Amino acid sequence: MQTPHYSKIHNRFLLNGYFYDKNTLKEVAYDFIKEGDEYEYFLGDFLLDWFDNSDSVYLESSVTSPQPKKFLFKKQSLVNSAISTGNFFGISVGDSALHCLPANYIAGKMMLIRAMILGLEIDLISPSKTPFHKNQKTYDFVAMTPTQAFHSLSNLKKVKKLIIGGAYVSLALQKSLINSKVNAFETYGMMETLSHIAVRTMLDPVSEFKCLPGIKVHHDKRNCLVIDAPNLNLSNLVTNDEVEIISPNHFRLIGRIDNIIYSGDLKLHPEQVERKLSENLSFHFFIDSISDPLLGEKVVLVIKDNPKIKFEKLQKQIKKCNHLKPYEVPKAVVYFKDFIQTYSGKVKRKDTMSQKPLRVLNL
Repeated sequence: MQTPHYSKIHNRFLLNGYFYDKNTLKEVAYDFIKEGDEYEYFLGDFLLDWFDNSDSVYLESSVTSPQPKKFLFKKQSLVNSAISTGNFFGISVGDSALHCLPANYIAGKMMLIRAMILGLEIDLISPSKTPFHKNQKTYDFVAMTPTQAFHSLSNLKKVKKLIIGGAYVSLALQKSLINSKVNAFETYGMMETLSHIAVRTMLDPVSEFKCLPGIKVHHDKRNCLVIDAPNLNLSNLVTNDEVEIISPNHFRLIGRIDNIIYSGDLKLHPEQVERKLSENLSFHFFIDSISDPLLGEKVVLVIKDNPKIKFEKLQKQIKKCNHLKPYEVPKAVVYFKDFIQTYSGKVKRKDTMSQKPLRVLNL
């Protein structure tokens, strides 16, 4: 009987500087579970599932879901995803990689799969906002969250190819990446697509997403993205992301339909407003709405309470955003002590807005 591809490990695969085969890597997995830190525990647990006799593996949906669910995926689909990423980015055997993502998310699992299948020399470190703290090494390939990329700007010259995902990349971060001349890409994907299925370069402020090999896209009647990915065993995967289709391989992301704000007779995507505001606002914020007797919903700027953010200065910064249309201009500022968000920095909008704000100031 032929050994399935998913059970193989490339003979050039290195983990923290050491070679491992299937049996010795299982021993490492047991050690991770028994004595490792939390991120190592998740890696160990996943490795044992990966090397069992089943041709499938269970993956848990994102914690942004109200009730995370487990879905069953073919292991070969994860292998195909890894190979597709390798081909797209030109990742070669022996390339160095940094694993700084939590392994309880699909992105963290896929970084390990890529290393084992493609033969990468991968360093495993504890996930943090500053993955290059006390780390002077250079890497051919690294995956980060926007928060990690922001806190690593001075160190990204050590990275040849960087992918950023898990949350929205602000225009301010993109401008910093362009100024740093980092070869960085924003990714589009989710647990159901086994990490990213499309990327866009950060070197072009208005670039669209380009699909990886074998991926085709179209939209439904709502103008929401629909994905066909035979190699991932996906057919007509319907999303809630409204898009502009450029071609079967290219699209522009507009925003999630479940975030849409209806203010008066107008419809707007908060993500689009956030992108415009991020040109002038460098702190963490998002756009949402609160009830209004005249408009039904009025657009508000939601921020964390910070004495350094002066209200008068904030008013002036908003007025300087020339790209904002009149109905997109926030009508008030809502202050919270903190945001509820995922590890990757994606704000849980509804959960955050369900809290009692510290105060609301009209603009």
